Amino acid sequence: MIKMFKELLQMTSEQSAPQRLLFLFADAEATNPKKSKQHQRGTISPVMCVDKLPSELSSFDALVKEADSIAKQWNFVFVASLSGDNGVAPTTQEAEPFLNKMANDIETGNGVGRYVIFDRDENPIQLESHG
Repeated sequence: MIKMFKELLQMTSEQSAPQRLLFLFADAEATNPKKSKQHQRGTISPVMCVDKLPSELSSFDALVKEADSIAKQWNFVFVASLSGDNGVAPTTQEAEPFLNKMANDIETGNGVGRYVIFDRDENPIQLESHG
């Protein structure tokens, strides 16, 4: 499990094909907040999405600051990576259907384990979907 955002950036730079990172910021609400964090259940709602080239990111703090300038109602960020072809990173237009899929996955709870997830403080989060 990736524990730090900079590890994620490092991994994208080591890929053979250029990458575009996909970010979905989501609001998570616990339905049983008195339980330990490990056993909480709740709902997750997508708030906003963005795609960026790794070179457009300097730090997790900068990403949070940029996100907060648009909307502060989020507490998790889901991250995926999209590989390019022939030495060219995917475009924003090519990333759009994948961002839509991320939003659908988060709304339905399907496949959330395939994403790297951080909270606002850059702590890695592990989610399990329960039907």
